[in-house]
Amino acid sequence: MLGVVHGEAIIGANIFRDMFSSIRDVVGGRAGGYERALSGARDAAVEDLIESAKELGANGVIGIDFDYEVLGEANGMMMVAVSGTAVKL
Repeated sequence: MLGVVHGEAIIGANIFRDMFSSIRDVVGGRAGGYERALSGARDAAVEDLIESAKELGANGVIGIDFDYEVLGEANGMMMVAVSGTAVKL
C-alpha cells in the first residue's frame, strides 16, 4: 500500500443543457447532454487518480470510491471526486 490517491473534475451546466433537460423531464426520457457531460467529468477524475497513483510509483488502485456533488449558489456546477488506495502489485 502506497497511500490514498484522488482525482476531481468540475463541470458547468450550461443553460441549453438545462433547458433541454427540463423538456425531457416533462416528456420523459434521458438527459443525454447531462449524461455525456457527467461521463466526461468521471473520465477526467479517473485520469487524475491514475496520474496521482503513478507519481507514487503505483501500478494499481484498489477500493475506488466515486462521489458526485452539485456545487454553486444556483447549483450550476457538478463535481465528480474519485479516491482509492494506490498499490504496487
